[in-house]
Amino acid sequence: MSSFAEHLTVAMEAARQAGGLLVESRESDFQISKKGRINLVTEMDLRSEEILVEKIGHHFPGHQILAEEEGLRKGEPEYLWVIDPLDGTTNYAHGYRFFCVSIALQAHGQTVLGVVYDPVTDEMFTAIRGQGAKSNGRPIRVTQEDQLSESLISTGFSYQEEGILENLRLFNHLIMKARAVRRDGSAALDLCYVACGRFDGFWELHLSPWDVAAGMLLVEEAGGKTSRFDGSACTIHDRELLATNGRVHAAMTRELQRANPGASVRQRE
Repeated sequence: MSSFAEHLTVAMEAARQAGGLLVESRESDFQISKKGRINLVTEMDLRSEEILVEKIGHHFPGHQILAEEEGLRKGEPEYLWVIDPLDGTTNYAHGYRFFCVSIALQAHGQTVLGVVYDPVTDEMFTAIRGQGAKSNGRPIRVTQEDQLSESLISTGFSYQEEGILENLRLFNHLIMKARAVRRDGSAALDLCYVACGRFDGFWELHLSPWDVAAGMLLVEEAGGKTSRFDGSACTIHDRELLATNGRVHAAMTRELQRANPGASVRQRE
């Protein structure tokens, strides 16, 4: 496995540049439009994505880039950058300070690098496969909590009515099993919070690759575990994700199945 040090440096620089734009512009009169009934996209999503795609494309012109707004820019099939220019768009549009920039690199179908940047707190989460996870250059690890009843966990809700209703059933069940549940509106940051020990676990439905590609690697490199709700292996293309410190994984899998036993079957279909 290559160190991917150059790739990490470029990704960090791109994330910091795009994040700086987001912070500088959050009080401006930026344009907001809709991709669905409640799914927003802002002018800043597009401008942030332009920065990321231009920066990465300049340094690695042959690589493919999958960006949330632009879609797939084709290139060498061996390398794929997966980009979310603004994870937490609704938060950003409402002035709620929980949003980030997320960048991942896949090599031959495996995620090898992840960067998530929170420009509000200036916190840069990074990981290279096999080299651990860091926050602002310091190693991070998941918690050692092994009791779901003592755990702080998090979730997010999709923009689809069916997904919202399904996750409400899961939420109503799990909030009675854990110490508390949080819903902050950025899957990428939620995953980073599992990786650095602020959350013990996270679950969500109807996710997209750019929501989770970097965060999943960060959790795994910090000693945690990711899977589908039934405990089976998952990829960034699955529509459901469970990520934990590993110690409460079996308990969360069990409770998710009890709350909605058909969820994983339907998601696979």
